[in-house]
Amino acid sequence: MALSLHAVTNAQTKLNVAIAGLSHDHVYLIMNSYQKGEVNIVGIAERDTQLVARFKKRYQIPAQLFYNDLPGLLKKVKPDAVLAYNPISEHLAVVEAAAPLGISVMVEKPLAVTVKQAERMGQLAAQYHINVLTNYETTWYATNQEAFRLIKEQKSIGEVRKMIVHDGHQGPAEIGVSQSFLSWLTDPEKNGGGALVDFGCYGANLMTWLMDGKAPISVSAITHQIKPDKYPKVDDDATILLEYADATGIIEASWNWPFSIKDMEVFGDNGYLQAVNEHDLRFRGNAKPEYTLSKAKPLPAAYGSSLGYLAAILKKEITPVNDLSSYQNNLIVVKILEAAKTSAKTGKKVMLK
Repeated sequence: MALSLHAVTNAQTKLNVAIAGLSHDHVYLIMNSYQKGEVNIVGIAERDTQLVARFKKRYQIPAQLFYNDLPGLLKKVKPDAVLAYNPISEHLAVVEAAAPLGISVMVEKPLAVTVKQAERMGQLAAQYHINVLTNYETTWYATNQEAFRLIKEQKSIGEVRKMIVHDGHQGPAEIGVSQSFLSWLTDPEKNGGGALVDFGCYGANLMTWLMDGKAPISVSAITHQIKPDKYPKVDDDATILLEYADATGIIEASWNWPFSIKDMEVFGDNGYLQAVNEHDLRFRGNAKPEYTLSKAKPLPAAYGSSLGYLAAILKKEITPVNDLSSYQNNLIVVKILEAAKTSAKTGKKVMLK
């Protein structure tokens, strides 16, 4: 789960953020940025006293920054944005607390556990004129951004015909995530599912982006419980098939990979591109017998990290219409995940309206 938050440039004003929850292990990323002086944390809402004590000690956070709940925190301070590091099922409550105060929210992926919750978040965002954004590790991969430019602007592989995204690792317990994270990550109510949700969302996010914000026509999925002794309540392996009018998306999400993986392959009618990882691209055209490897170019600050992006959004330098973090994209992601769960349960293709 390791990923990097690039420093916001010195020309940018540091954001004042409030943290909703400490149980998602991605919170360590924002804490590391806090330690480096890249962001100001003006309040933390967390009711688990053990988590509070751990973070207070590890990061030398003043006691007065901790609150039992987000509404109580927001009565005392008004941050530039709220960052949610709590169970996915609690994301709606974060938006319900922040939106009426005109405060934008960025949640860790995915946006919500149900379409109903996601739609309510969108209604609140529209009503109170705020942004509701979703943060994915792969959004800040220079390779994904460069692949998008090569495909969309330079037409380097022609029209997109097939997309394959692999995401996951050996399993959350196997890689040693915290117990506070594991407890809800493997809870079908709090997380919405297992590997299908945890890692299926990455592929749905990227494919919706590549398809210019269009939802697939249909969704089909197969799930497995390969390790029911470790993950008795949720799936730990999922394959999701997305049908578009002239393209196909295959999402392979698992807690059973032999190693951590996050890659994306895109086949066009005259070429192939693979974002192998966050740094390396692989390309082959139909007239060339060999693959070429290259390093992706560094991204500008506004697209190189969640903090840089969020700062640009709040300054209205970016309008997040079909961005990977946008509400529009991530509502479709939740629709895909909900349909995939239904398909896996019924064994039938699910048509999206």
